[in-house]
Amino acid sequence: MTDTHNNQPHPFELNPNKTLLTLAVPVLFSMIAEPLTGLVDTAFVARLGPEALASLGIGTMVFSSVFWVFGFLGIGTQTEVAQSLGKGDLDRASSLCWLAVAISVVLGLVLGFGVLPLLGQIAGWMGGSGEVSKLAVDYMSYRLLGAPAMLVVLSCFGSLRGYQDMRSPLWIAVGMNLINVVLDWVLVFGVGPFPEMGVAGAALASAVSQWIGAVWAVLIVRKHYGFNTGFSLADARRLFSIGGDMFVRTGCVCLFLLLCTRFATKAGADSGAAHQAIRQFFVFLALFLDAFAISGHSLVGYFVGRADRINGRKVAALVCKWSFATGIVLTVAMYLGQQPVAWMLVPPEAAMEFAPAWLAVTFLQPINALSFATDGIHLGTGDFRYLRNAMLIAVSSSTVVLFAVDYFQPQNMLLWIWIVAGLWTSLRALLGVIRIWPGIGDGPLSVSNEHA
Repeated sequence: MTDTHNNQPHPFELNPNKTLLTLAVPVLFSMIAEPLTGLVDTAFVARLGPEALASLGIGTMVFSSVFWVFGFLGIGTQTEVAQSLGKGDLDRASSLCWLAVAISVVLGLVLGFGVLPLLGQIAGWMGGSGEVSKLAVDYMSYRLLGAPAMLVVLSCFGSLRGYQDMRSPLWIAVGMNLINVVLDWVLVFGVGPFPEMGVAGAALASAVSQWIGAVWAVLIVRKHYGFNTGFSLADARRLFSIGGDMFVRTGCVCLFLLLCTRFATKAGADSGAAHQAIRQFFVFLALFLDAFAISGHSLVGYFVGRADRINGRKVAALVCKWSFATGIVLTVAMYLGQQPVAWMLVPPEAAMEFAPAWLAVTFLQPINALSFATDGIHLGTGDFRYLRNAMLIAVSSSTVVLFAVDYFQPQNMLLWIWIVAGLWTSLRALLGVIRIWPGIGDGPLSVSNEHA
């Protein structure tokens, strides 16, 4: 089947594996750049003691949750741009980029001013007290300075990936995070004329690098895809409609992960420190696995826009196969790498809490990979309502179990928290797969819709 708009077959039709890998490899390196920086943050702050590391865990979890909630700006833009390209509507694709940037700036400013007075309460709700709470508030105060910039970066990355331009986000992400690492070293410990800021220095480093990345991303979008403010109210409503479903879905994710962090922090500073190290690595692996999902997101979106469900299903199958195989490789690597990770990220007094929970996460990776792969596929089809409902089922079921674990307070609480997280991601994977194979409901890639 050839592209109806330019009479040329899409590269995926000629060489599926090569096309997917060509898209996924740059995404892989751009995705792991941020969590690698998070690992560097963790390694630096770990040298300041368990209280500082636990406060970093609170701050990074809160801000990851906030930015995940607004992730619809990137996700929705990527889907809409990819489907517009499949339809041959290049003018709409370009205008969507700038609509997302405008929304990002407004929401970022509202977020910054709205959350600032609540930081103390947020730190307390997350289980922080005393020195841990004070350090967490300092960290979050400085991170708020970069809120508008981070949302702009998210929207621009979605635009670029919708165009199947995976290399530009790679260079921006690498540049941002190299700057962040250098500023971490300078501001956390105090180098030359710069004061020693501790945990707050890590936050300021993130904010500065995010503003540099935002300007860089906007300039690239303008250079390659033009400056088009002709976006419509209908497009804005579409993005916010996507945002509604994704807000509920991502809010459920954030609630579950926040509860995990809260219960781990309640169990003591050692448990909180070990949880921060594992959680940071879990996020790193999730984004690593998401490389195939993001590539599949753009490819599926393109073929759905072109009303070509046959190739859309081929993309889905290939993304799942590559993702699952990658998950197996990561399990082996994590099993062999437990001791080096513990040495680098975990204070010695938290080592006993860390080891069994780490093994639980290790053997979860193939299923984790499948859950992210199917997420990307359904994002490409625009099946946002199903994704919302599936996450509601997974989170509600797992949260009941998590509260039961907290009530009974078994030995090695952190291990049990991560076992429940394994239940959560397994439910996500199951619900994601059955929407495609055999295709429950009126799924966009269901066999019953293949010739619709």
